[in-house]
Parts: sequence; structure tokens; C-alpha cells
Amino acid sequence: MTSLGLYLTKKSVNRAMVSRRTGISQARLSQLTSNESTKLRADELYLIALAIDIDPGEMFKEIFEGMKLEQ
Repeated sequence: MTSLGLYLTKKSVNRAMVSRRTGISQARLSQLTSNESTKLRADELYLIALAIDIDPGEMFKEIFEGMKLEQ
């Protein structure tokens, strides 16, 4: 499961509702939440955050908290 998938699961988000509200297909949401090699676009993250009434910046921070610059 991806960090987005874990985040949505933790928030008990209904993915069918997210799909309806955002226009992002359920197949694409499934890829974004289960396949680590699928890249999440900024516009998708923004729409998902709006659909679940979460601040996009806070969602971004939590999803990508483990990402670090290489030294």
C-alpha cells in the first residue's frame, strides 16, 4: 500500500466518493493507493484533499514525511 493509501485508510475515506467528487477514476485511485511505482500528481493530491475536506498542505506533509534529500 502507498503512503496515500495508508493515509486514506487511516482517515476512513470512501474512495468511491472521492472518485465522484474529483473525477479521478476508481481505477486510477486504486493505482495511487496500492502501486508504489505510480506517481501522484499535484493536481490529484489537491483534488483528493478538497474532496475529503483536508488542508492540502497538511495532507502533502503527512504523505511525504519520509522523503529526504540525498546527502
